[in-house]
Amino acid sequence: MKKFYIHTMGCKSNQFESSVIAENLEKNGITNTKNIEDADFYILNSCTVTHKSDNEAMYLLRSAKHKNPDIITILTGCVAQIEKEKLLENEYVDYVIGNDEKLHLFEVIQNLQNNNLKCIAGDIMHLKEFDAVPLTDMTKTRASIKIQDGCDNRCSYCIIPFARGKSRSADVDFIINQINNFSQHGFKEVVLTGIHIGLWGKENGLTILDLLKEIESRTTIKRYRLGSLNPHEITDELLDFLSKSEKFCPHFHLSLQSACNKTLRSMNRFYTVEEYLEQIDKINSMFELPFLGSDIITGFAGETEEDFHTTLDNLKKSGLSKIHVFPYSIRRGTKGADAENQVDEKIRQIRSDIVKALCFIKFTEFVNKNIGKEHEILIEKHPDKKTGLLKGVTRNYLTVLINSTDENLLNSLQKIKITKFEKGAIFGTIV
Repeated sequence: MKKFYIHTMGCKSNQFESSVIAENLEKNGITNTKNIEDADFYILNSCTVTHKSDNEAMYLLRSAKHKNPDIITILTGCVAQIEKEKLLENEYVDYVIGNDEKLHLFEVIQNLQNNNLKCIAGDIMHLKEFDAVPLTDMTKTRASIKIQDGCDNRCSYCIIPFARGKSRSADVDFIINQINNFSQHGFKEVVLTGIHIGLWGKENGLTILDLLKEIESRTTIKRYRLGSLNPHEITDELLDFLSKSEKFCPHFHLSLQSACNKTLRSMNRFYTVEEYLEQIDKINSMFELPFLGSDIITGFAGETEEDFHTTLDNLKKSGLSKIHVFPYSIRRGTKGADAENQVDEKIRQIRSDIVKALCFIKFTEFVNKNIGKEHEILIEKHPDKKTGLLKGVTRNYLTVLINSTDENLLNSLQKIKITKFEKGAIFGTIV
């Protein structure tokens, strides 16, 4: 019996799609294995957000061939979509499969082998319909469902629209059926993912709020949480609706990228820092201890020391809970790559390290606010590997170790009190 090993890089959409790929292969008699040496196929679902992720993809393929010289390597995901046939020049790449084609990987590979081809990655920019491939099983405690794909924005640092195509939305009934299927299989929580979920329904005159109203009224899921949104997509009406919901998990990821208006304009972002900070204050006032995450790119083309310190000062006074930071990575084919005033790579990294230090402070402050507070937690399906203790995720996105090893509690919702934050770990007791 043939076996496959799959490795996923990047975003939650990739993680969801890897689950679809695995299910597709297993339905066709190919077994999933965790051992590369034992696999016939090595599938890499890649990310191309930065040049480091591109390099990592090539390293992983080379490593797979070294561990198992006879393994057939299949590169898919965003690197595959952008580079296509060029990747076949790499001796460690056997097949290249585009982002649209990967959801039907078994059939695609059969077609390639029958026709003696090595690459299939169509023109994704011409896609207009969402590929609604259902997923019936997941191994994690929290299920993910991809509700949208593609992006219509043209941020000057980002290559992803060219790897994912134009925005395309899943049908409401498809989403509802998927969520109810997960609920029937014992899932208590679902995460709504996509490349730009704030654009969901745009082509049909709908909004993300319209979808959430349907989820609230037509599904039995206990909890749901949202992927990343842009600040201007979080309207007062949306916040009012979510603040009254018993299913919504107060976990917001607001894409920021820079906290300097000059840099935001260069990035082709359509909001101001003042609007962003106001939005954060509003969310913090409407929800009890909401988790507020964000992304920051340091050293974008033209960012001066003054611009960076403006970003740093604004981040310090923001009500953010956590900041994901990346030094700017020049992506060929984007407007930012053509700029003449590029920031030295070492300076980009130094600025990134400074923001990381601030991130630790902000996250510590947020966790400390939660100590002594009671939360509802979803116990993970597997205990913590290091301690053997049960662990789970609160509604406001804190991973907590629980003072119990009772496996009867796995995949259940429990009331806990957070007791301490020690050596980077959050601890709690069941109440």
